[in-house]
Amino acid sequence: MLKDKTIIVGITGCIAAYKSAAMVSRLKDLGAEVWVAMTKEAAALVGPLTFRTLSGNPVVTDLFSQEILNTPVPHISLAEKADLIVIAPCTANVIGKLANGIADDALTTITMASNAPKLLAPAMNPNMWNNPAVQENVEKLKRNKFELIGPAEGKLACGKEDVGRMTEPEEILIQVVSLLGSSVDRDLEGKKVLVTAGGTREAIDPVRFISNRSSGKMGYAIAQAAYLRGADVTLISAPSALDAPSGVKIINVESAKESASHQPSFESTTTCVASLSPVFFWIWGSCCMFWLSTANPTPHPCIDKYMISAKSSIRTGAINEQL
Repeated sequence: MLKDKTIIVGITGCIAAYKSAAMVSRLKDLGAEVWVAMTKEAAALVGPLTFRTLSGNPVVTDLFSQEILNTPVPHISLAEKADLIVIAPCTANVIGKLANGIADDALTTITMASNAPKLLAPAMNPNMWNNPAVQENVEKLKRNKFELIGPAEGKLACGKEDVGRMTEPEEILIQVVSLLGSSVDRDLEGKKVLVTAGGTREAIDPVRFISNRSSGKMGYAIAQAAYLRGADVTLISAPSALDAPSGVKIINVESAKESASHQPSFESTTTCVASLSPVFFWIWGSCCMFWLSTANPTPHPCIDKYMISAKSSIRTGAINEQL
């Protein structure tokens, strides 16, 4: 999927640097050529040898490193070959440098010298993230066409439960594919897709309910694949342990009736509906526009505009298997 793409992964001095190893590995699995540039603070947290092994290339920690002396003008040659620069995690310090044109180490120098798209995944203490100076720098970067993903909410290294976590590598990979995935067929541009997923809970009384073991994985995968192919996707999800797919609007519901109540508002504007909630069909099957099964997609007679087949996972199911 990322064959013939060169991605520079920047790693800065944040405890989340360990997550970048998984991201580098997955980028290689997707066919990208990966170069890693680390700040000295990042190298103190995770050894450069780890990233050299995973990427198959020398790790740039110093523009005068012996490993890259055979590369002519390293910060320029690497910057020019990059199709994308991803800095994950990205600290407040590096955000400030990039926003204000400071290039005083290998990573910031390469980034400044490159015309490639740039994707930053901020990670820091919530007080730092909410600092007006950091927010001003973030706005500067956005105006300068930097893409940002996160930070996410959750438990932080300092023990707080707040915003500041680095976005998970899987979500960053999806954003990378979205930015660089020229090989992905974008034939759903301008289309609206509604997906239902997960096992609904039908109350017996205020304490007990009937449900099933549906994980929602198929529906979430279809929603993500449709988004990657350019669709405007809404996902109606019954309870699920899965993270919301990147770029997809999600509506959380509990019962089949609640799920069905949201669908009429989409009927007049939605090109396709993929209903994958098992209990939904048993109780409220007549409310959905059509039913897709892996074996036999059966359209409702009033629908002949566009249909996604769960069997083919919209022909890009392989994306989700790889990601």
